[in-house]
Amino acid sequence: MCSDLDRTPRTLLVCDRSSFLDEKNRVSPQVEKLHFNHKVSVLLPGCSVTPSNLDLVMNTFSSFYLIKKLPVHELLDPGLQGAINQGVVYGLSFGTRIDEDTCVALMPKGRLVLSLDKDSYELLGVEGKPSRFNHRTCSRFVVSVDLTDSSMAPGGRGHTRLLTGLRSHLQLQTDFLLSHHPEGGASLQPLLSRYDWSKHEPEVSCRHLTDLTCPDFRSCDCHSLLEWIGAVEADISCESSSSSFLSSFTCPEPNDVLSHALSVSICGLLLPHDVQRLIQELRCHLQQTQLESWASLTVHGFIDSPVSWGDNEHGVLSGGENFYNLLMFPDHTYHLHLATGAYDTCPP
Repeated sequence: MCSDLDRTPRTLLVCDRSSFLDEKNRVSPQVEKLHFNHKVSVLLPGCSVTPSNLDLVMNTFSSFYLIKKLPVHELLDPGLQGAINQGVVYGLSFGTRIDEDTCVALMPKGRLVLSLDKDSYELLGVEGKPSRFNHRTCSRFVVSVDLTDSSMAPGGRGHTRLLTGLRSHLQLQTDFLLSHHPEGGASLQPLLSRYDWSKHEPEVSCRHLTDLTCPDFRSCDCHSLLEWIGAVEADISCESSSSSFLSSFTCPEPNDVLSHALSVSICGLLLPHDVQRLIQELRCHLQQTQLESWASLTVHGFIDSPVSWGDNEHGVLSGGENFYNLLMFPDHTYHLHLATGAYDTCPP
């Protein structure tokens, strides 16, 4: 057996318990800091179908585009500059692996991040920093550029140098996911018109759960709680049957049995703005519920994104987790859990 399988990878978990009524609560800032979300999962007790108000929000998440073989220098095009300056554009290379390939991210505040291997970095000819996840040798570099800086205006010194590196030296192409805040008024059509692209709507799927064993959230420790939520989301039994070879996991005690629950997942390039809307609607749902209840929301970042929380570099060797879970209650209190894998900085 490989020796790596004998060791549990290090993980980072930050827990916060507070109230939405507290002006200094961390929920909205943390939602905005995880820019690139690929999956949102909601768990609702006592429901057999999605409440109409929640269904409307879940089915109106912003659409996104997949552009095939986009030359990365096109992200410097003056036609896109207006949208970038508005701070409404989200872009991420698709199908690339952060530990092996060149990965690209366009942040909503106009920061372009390139995670490059050594050869690509030297070809680009733009100053960057060694990856903090290099091991014995310096094999990866990160180039981070503020496209809203005056030097990055078309014709500016920084713009010309980066454009020359991407167009003439490196000639980098990648499949690219692109989306923008719908209220920004920005248009991506000039860029889309030049390449092969397809428009996608986030995919929504539901599962009706019966006789679900549920732990006591007030006494359950954070790690056990997240394990239970993950098992429910992955449709893994918590009964630890002697005939099961897949899992020996059991629901933490004390626990209770829910006669009905609903698990809903949304997948795609999901914007923080839409996650914020969903959180607000879940809070309204809890206020309308007569009995003591709760709602769980889990948001997963892209495993191979070059950034995780805010501008922090993201790295993958095994796992690549960067996600958060928000457990909400009718009295406006919440439990917030921020988690990353071994190759990330601690969530802010």
